[in-house]
Amino acid sequence: MHRLYQTGRKSGLVATSVWTNAIHPDDRERAEREFDDAVASRGQYNSEFRIVWPDGDVRYIRSRAHFYVSEEGAPSFIGAEWDVTADVRLNAEAARQRAVAEARALALEQSAARIEYAAEHDYLTGLPNRRLFDKRLAQLAEDPTVSTLAVLHLDLDEFKQINDGYGHSAGDAVLRAAALRIEAGLPKGSIAARIGGDEFVIILVNFTGVDVLQQIARDVQRRLRKKIRFGADLLQSGASIGISWSADRSDANLLAESDIALYHAKAAGRDRIQFFTQQLKDELMAKRQIGEELKLALEGGEFVPFYQVQLDARTRAIVGLEALVRWQHAERGLLVPGDFLKVADEYGLSADIDAAILRRVLKDRRDWEGRGVPVPRIAVNISGQRLYDPHLMEDLLSLDIPQSAIVFELIETIFLDDCDDEMLQSVEQIKQMGIEIEIDDFGSGHASLIGLVRLRPTRLKIDRQLVDEIDTSDEQRRVVKSIIEIAKALGVSVIAEGVETEGHATTLAKLGCETLQGFALGRPVPASEIDGIFVSPVAG
Repeated sequence: MHRLYQTGRKSGLVATSVWTNAIHPDDRERAEREFDDAVASRGQYNSEFRIVWPDGDVRYIRSRAHFYVSEEGAPSFIGAEWDVTADVRLNAEAARQRAVAEARALALEQSAARIEYAAEHDYLTGLPNRRLFDKRLAQLAEDPTVSTLAVLHLDLDEFKQINDGYGHSAGDAVLRAAALRIEAGLPKGSIAARIGGDEFVIILVNFTGVDVLQQIARDVQRRLRKKIRFGADLLQSGASIGISWSADRSDANLLAESDIALYHAKAAGRDRIQFFTQQLKDELMAKRQIGEELKLALEGGEFVPFYQVQLDARTRAIVGLEALVRWQHAERGLLVPGDFLKVADEYGLSADIDAAILRRVLKDRRDWEGRGVPVPRIAVNISGQRLYDPHLMEDLLSLDIPQSAIVFELIETIFLDDCDDEMLQSVEQIKQMGIEIEIDDFGSGHASLIGLVRLRPTRLKIDRQLVDEIDTSDEQRRVVKSIIEIAKALGVSVIAEGVETEGHATTLAKLGCETLQGFALGRPVPASEIDGIFVSPVAG
């Protein structure tokens, strides 16, 4: 069979073999089969294939024809073929562009998913972070299948010590281990999250009672107490836990309430479990109120010194004064340290109060000297927090403190067991400025002779609890006598505070105590009453 083709290159009868050989090798078998099928069925012929011109040009052909029998009875196909190369290539490009666009869309979707995951999970432990925790808690509060809802707020014990002592890599190892142990101990449906630092939170749902919460919390504590291997070291932590729960699925205050409970658990010591109560909330709110008032009091100059005399145990002459802080509160009147100092410590305000009192003491001292009052040394408290202040020496130098005029009292419970090199350096610089160092509350149960030797104070003050029963207890007298002997061996003077009776004063003098202080000898008084205590040369 011959075909007549108009190819655009030449026209006329072309042998079937020529046309067949022009078909692309990959398309030839299919094209011939489709043509043979059309001949056999004497039906329609539809095909698309590629042809290759002698110069190598590849064209896409669409062929359409139908069976026909001539007047002479010869069978044939009549139809046409089109060069659809442009259409095919256009469609192919469009398909390629669609594939590229789909790949890009998939990549963007995967990238967005990774970003969303990173935004809602802690990078170190893989646990949900605060953002996802808040979202899940809100969802559970709206879930009708949830009957009870609780939040356990955890804070790792000793984590700061591990971080400081072994480095941040050790801290990270503890956090990762804690995350795994917390998750391993939780019932199905619970959610654990790390919301910052060494704080974790747990959401529990559909528990049967407070006893179950207590049991779960204890199990978590037990798991977290297990030691963690870090290189050649074994690290041990633990956890304090605050718990808040609701039987009506309300999440409005669960996290805040569990945080309040955690605050009280930590304040009570390590490895504690504390449930939230309204009383705890009221106490915390009261502390926060005092904290805010303390800041305003510092700005308003409401902290003033009251002075208590220190007497020579033998002659009863005044040899010193101690400045005791008082808060002249606008509504509550005069407040003693027990009413506010603990809160001041918690809010980091103790150093500011110390500085304010020192400035007032120096002003009072100048006023007394201006009136001819023979002012002895004045002891002023200094907090541990302030000894680590990098600006302390600069601040003290700016005050132009006279030599031997001021004594800094350091609380024994803070300093003697843990006086590091930085603290010792600060103390030494203070001494070089002509300011004496005195240890307060010595013998209250935290004394360290090694710390005492390293600190080398001018004097130490025997704690009032040891003085209370010195007249009636042989044991107390022996303890006080031992302290006095140790102090003398180290070249340190001794003051006894809490002298409430003449009997106290007499016994302490016999035991060798050099200086006495207490209500039996003089109560704390404001600066305005100091003139009357001394016999002023000016007054004659």
